[in-house]
Amino acid sequence: MKRTMTVFAALVAAVVAFCLQPSAAQAAPSSSGNYGALAYEGSYPTIAGCSGTFFLPSDVPRGAVQYAGWQGRQVKLEFYYSNRCGAYGRISNAPQGCSVIVHRDSNGDRISDGAVSESVDPGIDFAYTKMANNLNGRLAKATLVCRDANGSWALAYTDWY
Repeated sequence: MKRTMTVFAALVAAVVAFCLQPSAAQAAPSSSGNYGALAYEGSYPTIAGCSGTFFLPSDVPRGAVQYAGWQGRQVKLEFYYSNRCGAYGRISNAPQGCSVIVHRDSNGDRISDGAVSESVDPGIDFAYTKMANNLNGRLAKATLVCRDANGSWALAYTDWY
């Protein structure tokens, strides 16, 4: 139960941090914690050697694909994994005001100590993150967060993998 509450507290902290960001800003990637300290982090999944190696794992307990209803849409969250490069998150059918976040732990304890996010750019309805290194016993999870000018928000997430 303590571990579940710790994970929930980390998730709530990420949502609060996202909601405090101005909604009118130009979309740009951001990161926190010790993200970028491991191989492949800071790179998009299209880099040489990683492109084409990702898949939606079928054994993620909560599922590698999740949905959240938002502004009359079904926003789709996908968690992709490669045993060569790590993981990344992608959202689609998403309006501006939605972001995808990938949290990564350092030792399999399911406590996020690094995260990377990407928000939806103007004129498109998708976003995907840079990679998180969840190899060698580390775990990662993806989170979808949407919010509007009134402060309402929607949330979907995958389990750690």
